[in-house]
Amino acid sequence: MKLSDIEQKLHLQNITPEIGFEKLSKVTKGHSSDLMSDVLANAPGGSILVTNQIHVNVIAVALHAGLVAVIFSSGMTPEERVRQKAVEEGLPLFVSEDSTFDIVGELYKLGLRGH
Repeated sequence: MKLSDIEQKLHLQNITPEIGFEKLSKVTKGHSSDLMSDVLANAPGGSILVTNQIHVNVIAVALHAGLVAVIFSSGMTPEERVRQKAVEEGLPLFVSEDSTFDIVGELYKLGLRGH
């Protein structure tokens, strides 16, 4: 599934518009966790992460795990330095007012699965 389709269908706020999606690979899986150790151990490469953790380590973990993008749930919005780090690394970030539970349900309805 294309990241732009997910953005549109889930009505996500793109907080890294400087990053183009056209060169990104397809989103193939999804993962949800607020424990970055769990993300490192279990998130499949090519997936999109849903979390309410907004610290800079989320960017490092997502990159190390080979994730395509991060959705911050419940209206959680990272500080500018976190956003800027994501832009530098080419990692798209999105914010949703919806809960993690609801976002994951919508991603599931769109056909994404976990590992």
